[in-house]
Amino acid sequence: MSRFLTRFLQNNYFRYFSDKTTLTKGEEEVLRILKTKFPKAAAVKVSDISGGCGAMYEVSLESTDFIGKNRVQQHMMVNEALKEEIKDMHGLRIFTSVPSETQS
Repeated sequence: MSRFLTRFLQNNYFRYFSDKTTLTKGEEEVLRILKTKFPKAAAVKVSDISGGCGAMYEVSLESTDFIGKNRVQQHMMVNEALKEEIKDMHGLRIFTSVPSETQS
């Protein structure tokens, strides 16, 4: 087994095969920014989907800030909020929604 693969498995074993209870530093930072930029958010979830290296994140955001905005506009708002962090990412998967009790 290559040294890279061995090191990767050692560093990420518990991340994949156990309940994740703590956030990575990158996840914490993205979460902090989103909570600051979207204070009305009913739910915010950030996951590092790159295996822990911080290259790709998945963001789920439910906020009344999105009322009256289409999906593209919602995603543009998230991209704008994270514009500095996105520069260092390989990819960002975004899921946005309006809280169901506010939808008509």
